[in-house]
Amino acid sequence: MSDKFEQISLKNGFMKHNGGFFFRNISNSEYEFKSIVNENHLNALGITHGGYLSALIDAGSGTAAYRSTENATCVTISLDIKFIGTSKIGEEIIGSVKILKKTKTLVFLYCELKCNNNIITAANGIWKILKNKSQIK
Repeated sequence: MSDKFEQISLKNGFMKHNGGFFFRNISNSEYEFKSIVNENHLNALGITHGGYLSALIDAGSGTAAYRSTENATCVTISLDIKFIGTSKIGEEIIGSVKILKKTKTLVFLYCELKCNNNIITAANGIWKILKNKSQIK
């Protein structure tokens, strides 16, 4: 659907504070996003912190859930993350999301983060589709 990534973290908030990320639609059920590891993403070992990888998966997967529901507000219910490999400063992380199933109220998905063509993190998640923002409490 789109060859170009677009910067989607332009508003003030957590992901803009963390350096932002870029997103694109591949199809109605597949999406990609990317980010570059910078110094504030590292842990004491000099590799990308698991908290940043978790935030990246949550933001990328949440954006995919939102777009797959024709822009309905979606919130994370569950996110099961596996940390498999590492990434370092200056490296590009590419995320891919596959929507596995949608119901009237839920989105089920799978997400992988890759660096240098190696899977570094994988996750399964469930997002709740809200009818309106007043459901957020």
